[in-house]
Amino acid sequence: MSDGARLAISLGDPNGIGPEIAIKALAALPEAERDRFTLFGPGAALHGTAEQLGLGYMVQGLRHHEAGTLDSAFAPGLVDAEAGASAVASATAAIRAVQAGAFDAVIACPHHETAIARAGVAFSGYPSLVARACEQPADSVFLMLVGGGLRIVHVTLHESVQTALNRLSADLIVRATLAGVSACKRLGLGAPRIGMFGINPHASEGELFGPEDALMTVPAVKELRSAGHLVGDPAGADTLLAERKADLYVAIFHDQGHIPVKLLAPNAASALSIGGSVLLSSVGHGSAMDIAGRGVASPQALLRTISLLSGTAVASKD
Repeated sequence: MSDGARLAISLGDPNGIGPEIAIKALAALPEAERDRFTLFGPGAALHGTAEQLGLGYMVQGLRHHEAGTLDSAFAPGLVDAEAGASAVASATAAIRAVQAGAFDAVIACPHHETAIARAGVAFSGYPSLVARACEQPADSVFLMLVGGGLRIVHVTLHESVQTALNRLSADLIVRATLAGVSACKRLGLGAPRIGMFGINPHASEGELFGPEDALMTVPAVKELRSAGHLVGDPAGADTLLAERKADLYVAIFHDQGHIPVKLLAPNAASALSIGGSVLLSSVGHGSAMDIAGRGVASPQALLRTISLLSGTAVASKD
């Protein structure tokens, strides 16, 4: 964290563990480091959580930007439309602050999908929010999980497998891969070796299990190779992960990428929204409503994310 990257931290769902892990993470840092961070979210959740943790004195010295409304009582653990809308508003305000040049990157604490849906807000994860805020196409921003020694970019994310298949194309696979390569450069890895997961088991076993890989992953690999990227033939995700020869893996579907990272780095992964003009990372776990307000949530994933972005955010304006 020697480069002094300025980071905006949105509190996520104020009724979840976001406020708790944000406060705990900053409390774990040297006091001199805390001026680099500003917390975005409703003050009621921030100060209510601080009092529960016995850290009210520390929070008084933190930079805070009021964002997201919480007119009803602060209620840890409650899945609530107002709290869902607040999570989106807080993250959006943090993104706008980066666009204005006040910060280098955003760290977004966990949101709750159902709470946001109840608020009537169109949302399918932080990548879609980054795309919308940056006025980019929704399919130009992708999710990359980093944890357990793995870097996995996802071509599709929060949608049914059928919906994902219907919009899947060689071009989309290429764009996701290139976003992953650019993110690796921001993380200090200039020419990553790329492992391409197949769409079907065994990457379709020579079309034995269907034509999808021949139509999409194989042409994508050819295009990437022609551009000079180090990418192997499409193969089954199980085979590629067992070999562990790649620096970056390309997952076609949500579970292909999430399962291995969460198995190897439970509650300790970083989730980067990449491909947008603003770099945003969340953590690889949810809002944990079942333990919200109990003071037992671990800030380790958030601390790892802070460390990850602190070493890369300033250099990421390429």
